[in-house]
Amino acid sequence: MQAKKRHTIAVIVVLLFGFALFYIGTDGFTAYTAETARVNKLMAEKPQFPNVTFEDSNKRQYSMDEFAGKYVLATFIYTSCTTVCIDLEMNMSEVYDLLPKQMIGKDIQFLSISFDPEKDDPETLDTYKTMFPNADGDQWRMTRIQDPNELKQLLDEFGVIVIPDEYGNYAHNSAFYLIDPEGTLIEVMDYTKIEEAAQKIVQIVGDEKGDSL
Repeated sequence: MQAKKRHTIAVIVVLLFGFALFYIGTDGFTAYTAETARVNKLMAEKPQFPNVTFEDSNKRQYSMDEFAGKYVLATFIYTSCTTVCIDLEMNMSEVYDLLPKQMIGKDIQFLSISFDPEKDDPETLDTYKTMFPNADGDQWRMTRIQDPNELKQLLDEFGVIVIPDEYGNYAHNSAFYLIDPEGTLIEVMDYTKIEEAAQKIVQIVGDEKGDSL
């Protein structure tokens, strides 16, 4: 009888220990999925945007210094994507429409970054941007990073998973990435929650400027 009781207590202790480890490891049960865990890790680390050179649809080349003093809302795409990328960019356009007009260009820059630079040359990016009403090539730019090492560094820093297949397509994760004027990643937002993303951006920029915009 005593042995059975001790066994029961031991099982309970093991379960409680495992429960505690799971609680800690999932940040209070928030990291139920790999994607949630990825976002939680990014929010804890808040990486800096690395020094890369963009080339946009107008064949201009520049670094992130081009957007000094502004927040940047970024997405990662490839133009031959026929699934999530289109939804991602359409939702980006809706976020654009929901922000106060005086914020666009002055306080925040929209930036779509292709991770398929060989195919997504400036001409292709220029054609692609016509699919999205607010992608004007100025306040919202379509860009690529030609240097493979720079591109890899950025994808690694921001936890962007890009897996090519044999047909020239990619499996990849998608989100809205908000970078502050100092180049720090401060938010990774669910791209399907358009109004929530817009409200969060307005709040962050408004708080930084001391008003509600």
